[in-house]
Amino acid sequence: MAKLFDHITDELRSFIAKQQMFFVATAPLSNAGHVNLSPKGLDSFRVLSPHRVAYLDLTGSGNETSAHLLENGRITLMFCAFSGSPLILRLYGQGEVILPNSAYWNDLASHFPPLAGARQIILVQVERVQTSCGMGVPMYESAEQRELLTDWATKKGKPGLKEYHQLKNRVSIDGLPTPLMAYLGE
Repeated sequence: MAKLFDHITDELRSFIAKQQMFFVATAPLSNAGHVNLSPKGLDSFRVLSPHRVAYLDLTGSGNETSAHLLENGRITLMFCAFSGSPLILRLYGQGEVILPNSAYWNDLASHFPPLAGARQIILVQVERVQTSCGMGVPMYESAEQRELLTDWATKKGKPGLKEYHQLKNRVSIDGLPTPLMAYLGE
């Protein structure tokens, strides 16, 4: 049974802090565009206030979330209990992309450990908080976080990551620009 909250409660904040993984969903305005749903891990999510959250977004093969947020701002974040009592938590809101050259970068980045490959911070103003039962979600035990992505980014180094961003992260799969386009000097 779904339950609505007008903010992220202390209990929900505690639930979020225990999760090893979360999911991010965004979509373009065009009906022909692709909906994006991405799993995220590592120590990359923070609740900043009862109505504000952020996650450190690492370099990936695409940059759909960034393009969709630039176009329309809509975002949903989802957490599932894979152990303990069943629960699904969704945070609906408006997101924005904070790039390393932003005046807000240092303040927001201070909430996260330094992770190789960090390309942007996704800041979300939470407008709706909803839980549901989660009784159909399977039980899993977390073994460990994978370090393959951060190891890859470390090996690439800053020049290699900038080149990768230019090749793979400037536009979405639907051709929408990302904020990285301007940041990279395009």
